[in-house]
Amino acid sequence: IFICATFGILTGGTTPFDSAYKRGLFTKLITTNLVYQPEELLKKPYYISCDMSKYIALIIDTLNHDCSLSGLLNPVDRINRVLERYARGEKI
Repeated sequence: IFICATFGILTGGTTPFDSAYKRGLFTKLITTNLVYQPEELLKKPYYISCDMSKYIALIIDTLNHDCSLSGLLNPVDRINRVLERYARGEKI
């Protein structure tokens, strides 16, 4: 089981997750870096932090240029480009 959350606000601390992980109840906890992540959390063997800074920068840049966000919200074109690169044998 992979637990995913956009905003990983662990108000109860990591103790419940430590216990659940040791009992094998989940494999990974994945959250974004859109909220503060204590160093203690970043060191956990089960924790993965997803860096969203690139996407926040793209959103800010798009809005500053008074452009539509729809291209950022619809991943079809980006997925197709990755698939094309994969089909050509390029590193992804």
